[in-house]
Amino acid sequence: MTSYRGNPDAVRALVQPDRVHRDLYISPEVFELEQEHFFANTWNYVGHESQIPAPGDYLTSEIAGRPLIVVRHTDGTVRAMMNRCAHKGSRLVSAPCGNTGKFFRCPYHAWAFKTDGSLLAIPVKRGYEGTALHECESARGLTTLEHVRSYRGFIFVKVNDVGPGFEEWFGESLTSIDNMADRSPEGELEIAGGCLRYIHQCNWKMFVENLNDTLHPMVVHESSAGTAKAMWAGKPESEPKPMAIEQFVPFMSDYKFFEDMGVQVYDNGHSFTGVNFSIHSKYRAIPEYDAAMQAVYGPERTAQILGMARHNTVYYPNLTIKGAIQAIRVVRPLAVDRTLVESWTFRLKGAPPELLQRTTMYNRLINSPFSVVGHDDLHAYRGIQAGLQASGNEWISLHRNFEAGEAARGPAAVIGTSELPMRNQYRTWARYMTETM
Repeated sequence: MTSYRGNPDAVRALVQPDRVHRDLYISPEVFELEQEHFFANTWNYVGHESQIPAPGDYLTSEIAGRPLIVVRHTDGTVRAMMNRCAHKGSRLVSAPCGNTGKFFRCPYHAWAFKTDGSLLAIPVKRGYEGTALHECESARGLTTLEHVRSYRGFIFVKVNDVGPGFEEWFGESLTSIDNMADRSPEGELEIAGGCLRYIHQCNWKMFVENLNDTLHPMVVHESSAGTAKAMWAGKPESEPKPMAIEQFVPFMSDYKFFEDMGVQVYDNGHSFTGVNFSIHSKYRAIPEYDAAMQAVYGPERTAQILGMARHNTVYYPNLTIKGAIQAIRVVRPLAVDRTLVESWTFRLKGAPPELLQRTTMYNRLINSPFSVVGHDDLHAYRGIQAGLQASGNEWISLHRNFEAGEAARGPAAVIGTSELPMRNQYRTWARYMTETM
């Protein structure tokens, strides 16, 4: 068995130009190294500013295996720090979110820290007189992250100092977030309602690569979306579709539809489906919403914004957004064969309630633990995770539409059924996985 720790050449060998080795999905050692290196070297989504609107508001997260606190500081800025007391290492806060006031107080020995992480107070301080406390790490307060960036309300962090800056990492892919926010007549989004959490018994990479895989919908979703399509068959074109039918049926489009839809691939593993159109393109209009948008943007700009109906935009490695439906999914790797997927819905500020109704229905039907379509994918992921234990073939094919030298060409729009997005993800994985090994 190959050992990957301290062996960057062996790690890089897992990713070939047109295929990847199964150990990316099934090796516990590779998973551990991902937490230490890959996720720490790249920019990851941790939350939205609408979740922490007031000073002292915080949310907790875990990135690269590190527990984090993201907090609104007293000066209004967003800060991120390790969720670890500088004294004995206790976790400072356990709740997923809350308001801490002007400082954090450790529940173990009551050391207190300001919301910028600096040390505020120590109980029985005289006990430290004559010691070297003020010279050691504990006196410096909480470990804060230097690399924190909010973009249109979406908060990203990078744990390590190595790796690219924010603009270099995301580049032109940020246009999908721009479009999602611009769909609000006020240009702003806010989290609406709670979070739907869904445990997948698979490696996190299976879920992420599937988001821009357009060869599977008409096969995997035949029993769910196919049933909905059959139920609506024969209805006259003039009859308004129920919202559920409107959202279900496009999943059963043919290969040509998805091929013509197109996929845009960016550097660093990012991509989106829907260059020309998408499964969201034919949702019925909401006149009140169109009027609100035109009052702000004018007819031409409104048509540009709403005509950009991208399906899944992958912000590699842990965020995917559906801009046309105002929903996101966040990937939380738990183990080599266990992944938590969080689904969040957004309200477009200034938009009529019908937009949020469409969003929440889509999230329930497609993304939630009690969805219909989502269980199709879950079954497929479980099958892959189990099947990769088989012997005789240790490689996963990514040959579809492969062209020699494609890695050097940079961003590209290609046919929607190309496997270029997956190859792009794994080239990025290999690069930043070995950056500090």
